[in-house]
Amino acid sequence: MPTTQPIPAAGAPKTEAFAAAAESARADLAAGLRQRPARIAPKFFYDALGSKLFEAICLADEYYLTRTEAAIIAANAPAIARAAGQGVTLIDLGAGNCAKAASLFPILRPGQYVPVDISAEFLRDAVAKLQSAHPGIPMLPVGLDFAETLKLPSSVRPQNRLFFYPGSSLGNFTPLQAAQFLTRIRGECGAGGAILIGIDLVKDAATLEAAYDDFLGITAAFNLNALRHANGLLGSDFRVREWRHVALFNAEQHRIEMHLEARKNVTVTWPGGARAFAAGERIHTENSYKYTRRAFTELLETCGFGPVTSWTDDSNSFLVCHARAI
Repeated sequence: MPTTQPIPAAGAPKTEAFAAAAESARADLAAGLRQRPARIAPKFFYDALGSKLFEAICLADEYYLTRTEAAIIAANAPAIARAAGQGVTLIDLGAGNCAKAASLFPILRPGQYVPVDISAEFLRDAVAKLQSAHPGIPMLPVGLDFAETLKLPSSVRPQNRLFFYPGSSLGNFTPLQAAQFLTRIRGECGAGGAILIGIDLVKDAATLEAAYDDFLGITAAFNLNALRHANGLLGSDFRVREWRHVALFNAEQHRIEMHLEARKNVTVTWPGGARAFAAGERIHTENSYKYTRRAFTELLETCGFGPVTSWTDDSNSFLVCHARAI
């Protein structure tokens, strides 16, 4: 089972739950590499280096998602504050460096901040810095693969929960998985709970593909780092230089796909397994589904949220939605 607990302080001994999470990660990686086509789940992007690389992606000129979402929230801060209220239990899914949630502190004045991320070490360090800047806000960082379970510690306040899921991260799920995940969030909302979520909208392929294959190669490094991370977790022997980053827009599925493509014939081994890859064969690492405004509103309503209040930018390229659990 994955870890579902507050993150221990630096230097604290590893618990049985952390050991079980490591074993689960090894099993997931091995199973994915045996599939045809092979897969590495997006959660394996996020070791400490991967999290840093994602921070850099968000600053790339081509990656419009982060700055567009931030601009929408800033422009509509009073309306968001009215919709969400103050003193919320702010549960930040995929918190990363916590910067996006921290931008909401002045308008939401959370009664508790609960950042949740699979990269526990990176999150612990980020929260330590944030706590010093906001000593009046109780903070409870949680190491959790929330794609598998959304069971939060009992120390998370049950009242007035606001699940914050920015960055169009929901797009990493298939539409069916997204509906299941939103339904799980609905189940954890409790009385008076709500969601504040950002989602990328369908647009031209050139803009989308550039966002996931920036000129500086930051996204390529981020994608390739999944192989380095896999080596550390699984004991595999990927040689990163033998692979290249591929990003493309699948218009039929309304999704960006990211892959790692073998530059030549290679064989990858790990304890208890091996896989041969032909030159040009790919490992599928991520999907990022894009939605229309209507389709996403209907998805939220189907999963038990409503009415939906939404805000977008002048180009209608990104959507931020708030909706209460009903």
